[in-house]
Amino acid sequence: MRRVLRFALCLCLVSMIPLALCAEDFIAQGNALFDNGKTNIESYKQAGDMFAKALEAAPTSYEAAWKASRAYRWYADESKKKNAANWKAICKEYGKIGMKFGEKAMAINPNGIEGNFWYGCSVGSYSDGVSVLTALKEGLKDKTQSSFEKSYKIDKNYQDGGPIKALGRFWFVLPWPLQDKKLSMQYLREYQKAFPNDIEGQVYLGELLTKTGDKAEAKVILQKAAAGSDKYYANMAKSLLEDL
Repeated sequence: MRRVLRFALCLCLVSMIPLALCAEDFIAQGNALFDNGKTNIESYKQAGDMFAKALEAAPTSYEAAWKASRAYRWYADESKKKNAANWKAICKEYGKIGMKFGEKAMAINPNGIEGNFWYGCSVGSYSDGVSVLTALKEGLKDKTQSSFEKSYKIDKNYQDGGPIKALGRFWFVLPWPLQDKKLSMQYLREYQKAFPNDIEGQVYLGELLTKTGDKAEAKVILQKAAAGSDKYYANMAKSLLEDL
């Protein structure tokens, strides 16, 4: 009887090895594909698929879950920035998939900054596809706020100050009466102080300033952003300057 049990235990242990190795292989492939996304945005989607397979092989892998969320969100966001013909549909579909994997990451590790942060960013991409009002109707406001605030508390400088910038933008894009320009200004000023050369942050602060009446400062900040190397945000800055 003991021999049978030992044999069965050995079989179980052996059967687990391929799954573990498979998950590691999928993560390694996903990492390589994600790095390639800078030259081919489809690689972000493919990376997400690899991380999703890794999570299937190892359902408790926090790394696989949050990296899947990040990859799908980047695919959606870069499709928008590059003005892909169907970018809104991509944001709707892959922003929602990114949310799903972000939720899985948070379930595995509630206090992990990556799961919380990329979940919130994925909601942002989903909102780009369906509109902020639709996202609000679906009850996503409180969970998004919570995920960003938790990220801020854990490490506000994660992803080059991502949680600070995200909260600044979050409180600005909400419609009245949920919008809070003072809170948005607080976070964006903090972000500007820590990361003064980030073009995206400059655009967000410049746009907020145009709405609070300080157009002289807005003009200076937006002119700086308009001269930046990031075409998407430089064009956004130019458009805002035209409306001043």
